[in-house]
Amino acid sequence: MTTTFQNIKKAHERISPFVHRTPIHSSRIINEMVGGQLFFKCENFQKGGAFKARGAFNAIHSLDEVTVKRGVVTHSSGNHAAAVALGANSRNTTAHVVMPSNASAVKKAAVKGYGANVIECAPVLADRESTAKRIIEETGATFLHPYNDERVIAGQGTAALEMIEDLAEAGEKLDIVMCPVGGGGLLAGTALVTRSLLPTAKIVAAEPKGADDAKRSFDAGVLIPQTAPDTIADGLLTSVGEINFPIIMENVDDILTVSEESIIGAMRLMWQHMKVIVEPSGAVPLAAILEHELDLKNRKMGIILSGGNVDIDRLPW
Repeated sequence: MTTTFQNIKKAHERISPFVHRTPIHSSRIINEMVGGQLFFKCENFQKGGAFKARGAFNAIHSLDEVTVKRGVVTHSSGNHAAAVALGANSRNTTAHVVMPSNASAVKKAAVKGYGANVIECAPVLADRESTAKRIIEETGATFLHPYNDERVIAGQGTAALEMIEDLAEAGEKLDIVMCPVGGGGLLAGTALVTRSLLPTAKIVAAEPKGADDAKRSFDAGVLIPQTAPDTIADGLLTSVGEINFPIIMENVDDILTVSEESIIGAMRLMWQHMKVIVEPSGAVPLAAILEHELDLKNRKMGIILSGGNVDIDRLPW
């Protein structure tokens, strides 16, 4: 199976009863700062506080009745964990979520609150994977990868689908579409939708300089794994998935990297002027626009604002 625009449209039909069609916000002050029009698809208002609900609900609602009764399992430190817990809840099945011991207490509490069985492990990928494997062997549950999964990619692409459709209805046609990149599920889905609906639009991604495997891989044309990522944008720490990478290489025009200072500055700007809670990962695209001083004169850009799950007791200012 290869993810296609048709898969994304089917995913949208499948998940529409379970997820929010999130609003699109704009800010006159931020538009004046960048010299163009920015439209933010506010996935911080999504169920679970992030776009991840889309991919998780699509994956879980793609499972047949026999399979889904055995439960689902994943490993995640945050947004995907909450999304899988919510998705499992919607089908009355059990979600086993492996979370690293150093994951945010707020996120652990949220995942448990959504009804998942949380299993803690050492904060290294090998331990996350071995713990998930053990649970699969014990329960027969289905593993749901956070981003390297065709069903998840199709679900994530529905955010861009809604954004482009809703703006078209309002008479707005985008010149550029932008989103953050971590594992690449959101970027791959966004790229497929944009290429299908807006074939002349530019597709740009943004990631932290402290976790720049997507940029290095994109420039080299081969996957370069993430090593020792160091960034406040904790949703963008993972390496790009093998399924996502060819889609990104074929459709994305550029990947920009940004400093930690720019991420914090953009996050603060959005809190202050848009009055929305944005997590660091969600602020990365605006940070890239500002840091790279992109020429947006007379241009319209759509941005997937990926999430708003942030520990308000540990704000970076």
